[in-house]
Amino acid sequence: MSGKPAVAFFAAMSLSTAAQNSYSPESAAPEAVYYANAYADHYGVPRELVHAVIAQESGWNQRALSGKGAIGLMQLMPHTASRFSVQNPTSIQENIGGGVRYLATLIDLFHGDLRMAVAAYYCGEHHILTSGLRYHNADVIAYVVSVEKRYERELALHHPGKLKGTGQ
Repeated sequence: MSGKPAVAFFAAMSLSTAAQNSYSPESAAPEAVYYANAYADHYGVPRELVHAVIAQESGWNQRALSGKGAIGLMQLMPHTASRFSVQNPTSIQENIGGGVRYLATLIDLFHGDLRMAVAAYYCGEHHILTSGLRYHNADVIAYVVSVEKRYERELALHHPGKLKGTGQ
């Protein structure tokens, strides 16, 4: 995946809206940041997107467990963990590896449309494949908007000026 679609991902959002409070990789275990970056690079997913998804899903808490049964940093559901050969979803390495591989699969499935991939990460690809952007679930919309803001914040922190004044 090239950098241009990633930069253009949420370019319509203003950077000021991305300045909200959020967890960052700086507050995470160094091991988690290492694996997030390594798997992002390996699977061709923007590091900033992986960081944004982890921050949204678990707040960089490797022990996170949702009420629906999602586990770990990338909040993998048991079926998704199994689908991507994650034997121990509480393992930082396995959880991030499976989550980033799933995210990369979704990005490919949706032809680089990161909004659709992020929506599918949240609710499963079936809903997004059948409804596309017509899928109007308020929780999904809120999730995508929140990840957008986190993604832009990550871009602004790691690539200052990339969105401002460049037309991208």
